[in-house]
Amino acid sequence: MDTMNYQILVCDDDKDILTVLKTYLVQDGYQVVCAENGRAALDTLQASQHDPDGLIHLIILDVMMPMLDGIQAAVKIREFSNVPIIFLSAKTEDTDRILGLNMGGDDYISKPFNTLELLARVKAALRRYARLGGLDGPPVQKNTANSFRTGDLLMDDELKRVTLDGQEVVLTALEYNILRLLMSNMDRVFSSAQIYEAVWDEPAWQVPKTVSVHIRHIREKIEINPKEPQYLKVIYGLGYKVVKLS
Repeated sequence: MDTMNYQILVCDDDKDILTVLKTYLVQDGYQVVCAENGRAALDTLQASQHDPDGLIHLIILDVMMPMLDGIQAAVKIREFSNVPIIFLSAKTEDTDRILGLNMGGDDYISKPFNTLELLARVKAALRRYARLGGLDGPPVQKNTANSFRTGDLLMDDELKRVTLDGQEVVLTALEYNILRLLMSNMDRVFSSAQIYEAVWDEPAWQVPKTVSVHIRHIREKIEINPKEPQYLKVIYGLGYKVVKLS
């Protein structure tokens, strides 16, 4: 992957961490923009939307910050952008990780972090975003015949577009790729581990909660009643599937 095309926004109120992250990301070939609080990160991202040469392709976002914390910033970001967000936090409990994913995060890394792991997760998130068509990076091989329909739910993989009863459904890169896996294999049950390995492109380890959070987000967007899903079903003890409807 040619990292020179990609610009990353790093947001942390600890200047030492900002310096370390910027140094390693630049060494890995990325362009880096820094912010010291959630408000500054939000302003930077909004400004980048109008600058083709300054587009932000991924955000590394600290959770605990002044003015506007990372969780609040992510909620506001998701109102207008599906750019990948990797949370960085000293909080290590499962409940904190799940909260971050619930609020729009694509990944969650605990401090102190392993730099090589962080760089690997950045690359993986950018690969997923590229498959969704969110990056002006290396061309992605497309199949013009790739469209999947079940009932009123339609996925056009050429346009990277999902519609429900003719209305566009806005998904993050992870949500899109999970739904694509299931819709391209309708009625087949995938375990949480199988979904994680196919979509995150890394070995699965203690992943059921991570996958279930994203499944719930997808349901909230494609189901009339997420508690009684028509399309995306859970097969208890086995996994998830998208049902083929006429």
